[in-house]
Amino acid sequence: MENELTLHRGRPVDPDGRIETELAVYDLLDSLQIVYDRVDHEAVFTMEACEAIDRILQPAAICKNLFLCNAQKTRFYMLMILADKKFKTKDISRQIGSPRLSFAPEEFMVRYLGITPGSVSVMGLMNDHDNQVTLLVDEDVIREEYFGCHPCINTSSLRMKCDDLLHKFLPAIHHEYTVVHL
Repeated sequence: MENELTLHRGRPVDPDGRIETELAVYDLLDSLQIVYDRVDHEAVFTMEACEAIDRILQPAAICKNLFLCNAQKTRFYMLMILADKKFKTKDISRQIGSPRLSFAPEEFMVRYLGITPGSVSVMGLMNDHDNQVTLLVDEDVIREEYFGCHPCINTSSLRMKCDDLLHKFLPAIHHEYTVVHL
């Protein structure tokens, strides 16, 4: 796969074959004057499948984006952690005061973020107009200059500055973030 991958600056020139949600990500990033690089690839569903993509996106910190909820399915969270870190429910639960976190059902991912499993991305928060999802960011992600994510579809990956995410993107979509330690 790696020989086929090419890094591009910004949005695709030809929008044919792109889904509306993906194009909306590019529209928002462009309107906020956020510089980003993009690589298009086959659909990926695991962190292992992203290894070749990760090499193209260097020096970006590749993040796992996990969509979580409490036991009652009344509070929802997106957790951004570095790809090589382990997620331990008890560590996060204690920090945010929410017992028994688990992976949220797909129906809530679609409802609140407009995305499907395999495409979970911080970019999906742009579709959460009622702020139903709380963003949790591991402190190690914030220390990185760049991070990588999907543009709400798992056939492309982006590299952008963490500072742009925290100080341009999130304020523009009216979301705050909570720093956690894993």
